[in-house]
Amino acid sequence: QVQLVESGGGLVQAGGSLRLSCGVSVPTDSTYAMGWFRQAPGKEREFVAALSWTGGNIYYADAVKGRFTISRDNAKNTVGLQMNSLKPEDTAVYYCAADLRDFSGSYYRDHGMDYWGKGTLVIVSS
Repeated sequence: QVQLVESGGGLVQAGGSLRLSCGVSVPTDSTYAMGWFRQAPGKEREFVAALSWTGGNIYYADAVKGRFTISRDNAKNTVGLQMNSLKPEDTAVYYCAADLRDFSGSYYRDHGMDYWGKGTLVIVSS
């Protein structure tokens, strides 16, 4: 069973920074891709970023490219999302996700992942 728990959401002013973290519980010896998605009020959930098991394949949505950085620590089973230069349109519930198949980022952009956290709310004020 895969379990994910996000932390780090909150209220921040436009232009500010915030870091999200996600702790992952997976079966022993699993390899898995990790990602972040978000859902703004009244909108569908959308892809933010994905990272392969080795970290060699990283993929970002155009809306966050150059501002957000995804990272992971496999020894600690954690994934982070550093968000800089935040904009009011980044306001959303952010979800951590995992997938044991370790496909490409573009695949997860289009199809999502298999396992999801409950989300953490980020509000960016103007």
